[in-house]
Amino acid sequence: MAIIQIRDVPEATERTLKARAERAGKSLAAYLRDLLNEEAAHPTPDEVMARIAADEPVPYDPDFVAETLREGRR
Repeated sequence: MAIIQIRDVPEATERTLKARAERAGKSLAAYLRDLLNEEAAHPTPDEVMARIAADEPVPYDPDFVAETLREGRR
């Protein structure tokens, strides 16, 4: 695992995060690790758009779509 160090965090921010960690029953390191893992687990809108752009186009046949919709309504 990597070690990440963050400098110049305002004291008020540190106090707030320590209090939140304490309320969650975690150390500050565990609390921040969970926050970072949660952030990394969700792609940004730019990442989502890049993935979509990299996908193969889906063929579109309007007659097939219309027929499928008609069949589904029966």
